[in-house]
Amino acid sequence: MKDFMLIFLGADYAALGLSPEQMQARMGQWFAWNTKMREQGVVKGGDALHPHGRRVTGENRTVTDGPFAESKEIIGGYYVVKAADYDGAVEIAQGFPDYDLGGAVEIREVMVFEN
Repeated sequence: MKDFMLIFLGADYAALGLSPEQMQARMGQWFAWNTKMREQGVVKGGDALHPHGRRVTGENRTVTDGPFAESKEIIGGYYVVKAADYDGAVEIAQGFPDYDLGGAVEIREVMVFEN
């Protein structure tokens, strides 16, 4: 089995104008998906991310506060999951609750470096 990172893009609930009740219902969908993956033994970890952050760039290590206007998509969080291959990771990503809100999942295989 390989490790894959599922990176969640888009679907900023506040910016979309979801009511508190709608947000709570969405969180229920997230918790159900998380429970399913844990029961299947495929999720290794993951978290939601705050929308604000900092970026350090360039030789002078310039620090910029976010959110970052040049970003086309909000990175809302991630999971690291175990799957045999990309097809297996894509199958796991089918449970992502926010496709209907324009959200997307980027899937990246975790590189393993031998010492």
